[in-house]
Amino acid sequence: MIDALEVLKTRRSVKPIELSGPGPTAAEIDTLLTIASRVPDHGKLAPWRFIVFSGEARRAAGAPIAAAFGATHPGATPDQIEFEANRLARAPLVIAVVSRAGPHAKIPEWEQQMSAGASAMLMATAAHALGYAASWLTEWYAYDRAVLDAFGLSASERIAGFVHIGKAAKPPEDRERPKLASIVTYYAGA
Repeated sequence: MIDALEVLKTRRSVKPIELSGPGPTAAEIDTLLTIASRVPDHGKLAPWRFIVFSGEARRAAGAPIAAAFGATHPGATPDQIEFEANRLARAPLVIAVVSRAGPHAKIPEWEQQMSAGASAMLMATAAHALGYAASWLTEWYAYDRAVLDAFGLSASERIAGFVHIGKAAKPPEDRERPKLASIVTYYAGA
């Protein structure tokens, strides 16, 4: 385990294609899910849930993705269909964070959606703390109703993101981050 501040300072996304095994153990997956559930959640609504794609389930999940791609791209080549079928098989583990935001008398839907986003971010950060690399992506199939139906999402549920987790095949390169002076304003009052 590395220092919490060092984890936060060094976390970065690694492309799914650059992730390899071994993936997290069952106990580590439970840890990731437990941590991802500890996000701000106004009203204790748990406006998110998780779908875990591991082992052969990653490849099985590719069937509805490939079918949806083929339906909307009738001229797709076999290589393109195969690429789509392997979307969730690129990393040893993929966890979908599902937003269950809905109308509420006191808690706006956007706040519930932000809680789901925070859950995905915390999961990616926890993966880094456990010594893995991760990437939080949506991609086109996160918005395709046929794929969502195949994954068991209700009409009101949405994918907040797919968190791809594995070992970095090579040390990740950091990108330039914005200078604080360009993104921070210290309010001095009216």
